[in-house]
Amino acid sequence: MIVLHHCGGSRSMRVLWLLNELDVPFEMSIHAFDASLREPEHLSRSPAGRVPSLELDGENYFESGAIIEILCERFPARGLGRLLGDLDRPDWLMWVHFAETISQHCATLMQQHVMLYEDWMRSPTVMKIEVARLKKCFAAIEARLSTPVENRDYLLTSGFSAADIAVGQAVWMALRFTTLEGFPEVAAWYERITARDGFRRSLPEPGTGVFDRDFYPLPQEAVQA
Repeated sequence: MIVLHHCGGSRSMRVLWLLNELDVPFEMSIHAFDASLREPEHLSRSPAGRVPSLELDGENYFESGAIIEILCERFPARGLGRLLGDLDRPDWLMWVHFAETISQHCATLMQQHVMLYEDWMRSPTVMKIEVARLKKCFAAIEARLSTPVENRDYLLTSGFSAADIAVGQAVWMALRFTTLEGFPEVAAWYERITARDGFRRSLPEPGTGVFDRDFYPLPQEAVQA
């Protein structure tokens, strides 16, 4: 029995995408992105009061990267993980967890744009710095996808994997705050992976989720600085 505790558009979206790709039976418990995540019942599943949290055969797991590893090892037949002994395993691990680097910058930007609701609370300087850091993350992905090897359609030479899911979902969040202009390989890869049915089924319903709009531009004072 698998139950995913999920907030639309949050990090738990990458686990939902993975479950869709694994094509295994699961249930979903959708939570509001608010103080209810800090209620005792949810804290018993996720001590930091975050999502995702995954119930699997009576055990609770949290942290999206760890959950991705657990699910890929539990369901190896789908080929979305790279198990011990696979030549691509070190790169798979690196890219699965690189998603969190991107997500941390997104989390700061989300706090600035969404959680800090008064203008005086927000810092245009912080916003500008974090967008620049996202661009550096895009540059790292661009360099990887530009490596001159045969069939470089995905992050791993061996093909589509949960690494593309983890990083792809993090890029989806990042695109609430910036664009892929100047990163043609990332743009082509992103278009390729988001055309998948598993991704489309992981998207939040319109008007729901952690983001209340599609794009949050930098304030004018940050652009001019």
